[in-house]
Amino acid sequence: MLRPAVGEIINKDQNYYSLVVAVAKRAREIAQDAEEKGEILVEKPVKMAVEEFYEGKYHFEEPQEEDEKEEKDVQ
Repeated sequence: MLRPAVGEIINKDQNYYSLVVAVAKRAREIAQDAEEKGEILVEKPVKMAVEEFYEGKYHFEEPQEEDEKEEKDVQ
């Protein structure tokens, strides 16, 4: 599979940085699971994580900004 474009994974209202953090966390999970099971990965964990986000197997949420948090706390 060719690498999917970032625009194909995230919506216009989502942040590129949040995608990078989510992919990194998922890649660490993949690597740790493989190590615990004694498996040898053929593909790199980051590539596998990107493919999972592209296929819709995993999603990420945008963190709320401080102003939004304060408004919700006040209400």
